[in-house]
Amino acid sequence: MPRHRETSVPQSAGTASPYDVARWCAGNGWPVHPLTPGRKTPAANCPTCRDEPHRPQDCPCPSEGRWCHGFHAATTKPELLDAWWGKHPTLGVGVSCGPAGLLVLDIDAHCAEVPDRNRLLPGIPIHKSVNLAGLASGFDTLALLAALRGQQNPADDDSTLRVRTPSGGLHIWYRTPDKGPRYRSSVGSSPKVALAWQVDIRATGGYIVTPATRTPAGTYSPVGPARLPALLPDWLATELQRTGHSHLTQPTPVPAPRRTPARPARQRAHRLLEPLLAQVEACAAATEGTAFTEKLNRAAYTAGGLIASGHLTDSEARDLLTAAADTARPHRNRHSLTVITSALSAGASRPLHFKGRP
Repeated sequence: MPRHRETSVPQSAGTASPYDVARWCAGNGWPVHPLTPGRKTPAANCPTCRDEPHRPQDCPCPSEGRWCHGFHAATTKPELLDAWWGKHPTLGVGVSCGPAGLLVLDIDAHCAEVPDRNRLLPGIPIHKSVNLAGLASGFDTLALLAALRGQQNPADDDSTLRVRTPSGGLHIWYRTPDKGPRYRSSVGSSPKVALAWQVDIRATGGYIVTPATRTPAGTYSPVGPARLPALLPDWLATELQRTGHSHLTQPTPVPAPRRTPARPARQRAHRLLEPLLAQVEACAAATEGTAFTEKLNRAAYTAGGLIASGHLTDSEARDLLTAAADTARPHRNRHSLTVITSALSAGASRPLHFKGRP
């Protein structure tokens, strides 16, 4: 199936059913997964997957017509769309950005303390002569970045699909070149990997809420004339590469091992990581007061060191960490992804090498 069939979003997006939207996405080659009715978080895993943690790629649920593990279960298969939204019409719709070849700028407009001017655009010092009076959200920082580069503000780009969120933010959808780099997700508050303050990136390892999805706060609604994503502008691709969003050029690179690690070393890596993952999964026993974030951060930091030393692959580590986090906090996928991404990057600066015999 072509990745993009260029079928446009239903014009009656305000009244389109989730099933219609899911089929529209699948028609464009964008894998979809269910969201909890009335929310923007993935639908919960089945009881078996909650009680018996395993890697998303080993989960039998999709082959048996069920969803699990959030965006890892995303699909374009008509029979699964029928099984999910045909039988559960109130489920929302999420798109797994990486497999869909999509990159979405998620502009936030939350009330938050504005950081120091040199943290607004990571890697770009902002001279004191630049008047920042009134700057308050991601709309402002993205406009500032575009102005500094002499480019059109993506928030005003009417050539691509833009979606207003119920909280007053904006999703700007772009498609990435078929043979271009793969981009990673990030949050705009990250001090290490961010495009701009309060501008999140939804790409590989993340998902985006589709137009027409409804929550108690309102509906995700397309704005402007475009109903399809345009190709990612070159200048934005350059900025994403500069800020480490390209998997080929991360600011703190995780070196790929030159050879397959010896089996004993891999076994020792897993033995080191397993108890840390178990501590994360044990947080499922209570909804709060378990130091979930601290435990997930410790596990991901350790995994980053194991990746840097060649004892674990990046994809394997992310799968293990995501599965453990989803087991403990299935409705906090976005938060978990932020913790994992940041801690892996930090851990990569301190490779873990085993000494002596296994």
